[in-house]
Amino acid sequence: MKGRIGIICLFAILLGSCREHVPNPNTELTLSYYDDLRQREDHITSFKVKEALDSMIRNDNDSMLVDRRVKGYYLRHQPFVWINRKGVDSRADTLLAHLQEVDSIGFSEAKFRIPLIRRDLRRMRSLDFDKRNTASKVAARLEYNLTKAYLRYVCGQRFGFVNPTDVFNRLDLKKTDSQAKIYRTLFDLKMDHPDRKFFQQALCAVQPDSLPAFLNSVSPSDPYYLRLRRIYLDKTMRQRYGAKRLMINMERCRWRLSDYPHKHRRFVLVNIPAYHLWAVDGEKSLTMRVASGSLETKTPLLSSYVYCMDVNPQWIIPKSIVKKSIAHRLSTGYFRSKHYFIRERATGRDIPVSQCNRAMLESGDYLVIQEGGEGNALGRIIFRFNNDFSIYLHDTSSRGVFRQEDRGVSHGCVRVEHPYELAMFLLGDGQNKMAEKIAYSMQADVSPLGKKAEELTDEQRAVADTLKRNMLVGRVKVEPKVPIFITYFTLWPSAGGILQRYDDVYGYDQVMAVWLANYWKETTL
Repeated sequence: MKGRIGIICLFAILLGSCREHVPNPNTELTLSYYDDLRQREDHITSFKVKEALDSMIRNDNDSMLVDRRVKGYYLRHQPFVWINRKGVDSRADTLLAHLQEVDSIGFSEAKFRIPLIRRDLRRMRSLDFDKRNTASKVAARLEYNLTKAYLRYVCGQRFGFVNPTDVFNRLDLKKTDSQAKIYRTLFDLKMDHPDRKFFQQALCAVQPDSLPAFLNSVSPSDPYYLRLRRIYLDKTMRQRYGAKRLMINMERCRWRLSDYPHKHRRFVLVNIPAYHLWAVDGEKSLTMRVASGSLETKTPLLSSYVYCMDVNPQWIIPKSIVKKSIAHRLSTGYFRSKHYFIRERATGRDIPVSQCNRAMLESGDYLVIQEGGEGNALGRIIFRFNNDFSIYLHDTSSRGVFRQEDRGVSHGCVRVEHPYELAMFLLGDGQNKMAEKIAYSMQADVSPLGKKAEELTDEQRAVADTLKRNMLVGRVKVEPKVPIFITYFTLWPSAGGILQRYDDVYGYDQVMAVWLANYWKETTL
């Protein structure tokens, strides 16, 4: 009993001594005491990350489509894509592994923020934070830069880094007034463009089980792209063909068009810089020189289907040519020498030249038409395909153009060197009788056709009596229709498959280089 009393007394003495000699240091604490704890460098909060993201957006001057999409996503305070409560996981490594490819296609790693991403990944994973590089700031930089690099890469590989519809269709001014500028359509190839749905799909794909497959799916698979890339990776070949030229033509292969020549066994392809046409039927091919639109009246890039051939076509002369070259020469003698006649547009009635004046021709209410046959500007045959520009392939009465190196001479149509051979290609096998009719019609003097007896000259009367009218043919259907592609490549294989360099006749390579400079290495510039 005495022992218990002694222990109680001792405990009471100790408690008394604690109260007397060790005062409680926490009795005067306020909320400000915890500020340092909330601002520790290795502490991540959603608020601080979003605050850092807002600062990055304000200081980001990039203004391309992808950049605007990235900014818009985070300004709407959408969920984080790459970071979570555990930091950054293996998805960032998956993306970096694919981004290694940008160097192999001539692009700068810095343009895809790869060095910044690597640096901040090391900081995050080694917990290397300080007051300037807090965990929240590092997390924000990783979130923003990973998203920006990812969308730049997948959008560029899937649709191209240059949008040709926007770029080329704002080059040549057609006309302007006080309200608007109207440009010529130079690029009319149907292709895919990135839209909101694609960006949503891309962001939703940033999951461990779907990211690798999505990154693989956007890589270009065009056979010609793969060939050019292999050449680019060979230093000797890259120097031979030129790094810029290779990269520009690789970019053309990234555009996901609605149709491609390699999807067809039989097709016609015109490459404007080469001034050449290729007609391909499996292993067989036909090639010939062509003349295309001049620098002022460029031939539009397009694809369509050749559906018919017209033998000895009339030429309805464009209004621009009438105003520039014909109206001021209005006379019966001049029109007779050129085989021109005038037709009222509204009624379809032919009008004597003596009853017309210059103002009538320039009004557009009257058509100037050149008769079909020998001397017609369209030659003896025309190959028609649907398009919005009244563009077609045709023969020509000016055969000397094919001896020129620079064959950019037309108002937009494509003149072909060997029209009969092209007609036979389009006609196909087993059409011997029609082939004979086309050959006869292209050689015959058809000047008497369509004229009244009293309008014929003595020479035309003599010709009319000898014409084999049962051998004459006008329109010939092409069945099945044959795909045609009017393209623009300054590197393109010859008939023997050897890659050839061609001049940038319309300056399109220069235009593309300006846009691609946003991604190129400094050594490429």
